[in-house]
Amino acid sequence: MKKSPSVSSRADSSPQPKPSIKGKKLNKAWLHDHINDPYVKLATREGYRARAAYKLKEIDEALGLIKPGQLVVDLGSTPGAWSQYVRRRMSPQGAAVGDLDGTIIALDLLAMEPIEGVQFIQGDFREAEVLTQLELAMQGRQADVVVSDMAPNLSGISSADAARIEHLVELAIEFSQNHMKPQGALVAKVFHGGSYNAVVQRFKDAFHTVKPYKPKASRDRSSETFLVGLGLK
Repeated sequence: MKKSPSVSSRADSSPQPKPSIKGKKLNKAWLHDHINDPYVKLATREGYRARAAYKLKEIDEALGLIKPGQLVVDLGSTPGAWSQYVRRRMSPQGAAVGDLDGTIIALDLLAMEPIEGVQFIQGDFREAEVLTQLELAMQGRQADVVVSDMAPNLSGISSADAARIEHLVELAIEFSQNHMKPQGALVAKVFHGGSYNAVVQRFKDAFHTVKPYKPKASRDRSSETFLVGLGLK
């Protein structure tokens, strides 16, 4: 459930505005930063689809959340870096392929390239049919860990964006309350802004322990941070 494409696939014959000089400079600066980002280079070298893998890795290494034998649900999984990390944690040799001790179920609105050992469901778990698929994949078990890297399409209107962000976090919490073990853990991406305090309070209402994390792999200028909820109330 990551950001969906913001442009329509419908052909549009109307003339498109040319990018401004300022916009070109910003894009060039972003591309330069991205190419030279040490985590981008590390992800390429270690076979991860995105630098986001190291955000979850840092949180997991701090708290010891993901262990072999668990059932982990990855909400908003595409392109799959978090599922890749979980899969390696559940491998006896830490490998990207081969033996796997545990169950990983990934879900996203967007398609995701297959990952060996990861069950992927494309759809919106708010829809009954998709939720049923997810529950069937869980085979009557409850998740040990739920990870959510879901992010909305941001409009630039702070009040609307805050509501969208809060809604996605609420969905992740509700899913955890209904499909996770009482002693389980939820890791969810949130953003500093108008909804942050409300989101933190919602976590505190749902979990015994709440820990905020700003991983080193998260860019300094990014407003994203992560909340970890431990033990359902």
